[in-house]
Amino acid sequence: MTLRAVARALLRVVLVVWGAATAGFIALRLIPGDPVDVMLGVQARVSESVRADIRAEWGLDNPPLIQYLLYLGRLATGDLGTSYQLRSPVGEIIADQALPTLQLSVAAMLVAIVLALSAALFGRGRRANRVISLVELVVISSPTFWVGLLLLAVFSFQLGWFPVTASTGFSALVLPAVTLALPVAGIMSQVLRQGLDHAERQPFALTARARGNTPAGLVTRHTLRHAAIDTVTLGGYLVGSLLGGAVLVETVFARPGLGQVAIRAIIGRDLPVVLGVVVVAAAVFAVVSVLVDLSYQALDPRLRLAQGALS
Repeated sequence: MTLRAVARALLRVVLVVWGAATAGFIALRLIPGDPVDVMLGVQARVSESVRADIRAEWGLDNPPLIQYLLYLGRLATGDLGTSYQLRSPVGEIIADQALPTLQLSVAAMLVAIVLALSAALFGRGRRANRVISLVELVVISSPTFWVGLLLLAVFSFQLGWFPVTASTGFSALVLPAVTLALPVAGIMSQVLRQGLDHAERQPFALTARARGNTPAGLVTRHTLRHAAIDTVTLGGYLVGSLLGGAVLVETVFARPGLGQVAIRAIIGRDLPVVLGVVVVAAAVFAVVSVLVDLSYQALDPRLRLAQGALS
């Protein structure tokens, strides 16, 4: 990877984070209410002078533009601010709850890849293709919280295979990961099957057949790599769906994580925490997008050759 490509990737990450931070800052400032009430509590009875001192201490007496510039300055140094309610650094709050969400998202993506790959490979026949297409339509159309409740009712309450509520252990991760993975797997499977069908009609596939490649060998050695490019691109963009869906899944399964932190912060109008979660999610999405771009060259050697010719 050239120095210019690295610079472009870093610039893209910075622009995505800046855009998310700006949009979140503007949106949260448009919500009615006074942050001082969040700090003091609804029932607090204090004088206006005390409220003015609190606003000055937190910089809330500055014009919105000054608040925005100060926020960007702190963000550039890695400071996400301080929680209005918990009076703790937002970075520490997010770091304490990031691991459960990261575990859930990674497990869900792995499950989605396995399910999508299995559906694409075993649904090659016309009859199997119809069945898998129907299943994909069902899982994509089903609300995430409904799928989670259904899995809980069947595998936890009736069969007792998995715990109803638990925050640690492999068994506590299975149902939330499957719940989060099913709609992602349905979308990825559709794209992967279409990519395989398109790749099999390309000249290189005809050449591979003429050389005696079996259907299984053709898929594993040639067409799967070609079809995976669009699927990897889609998977990178679906990371945002995983992070968003984690909020609902963590609520349904009573799991700790950034979803619970975000919900409590939104309900309590803890603006620094909400902005911190938005910025972290945007940064993760931007980094994953860069990694997806890098993976193209590994999947398609022609891209490496083209880049070498340009350099």
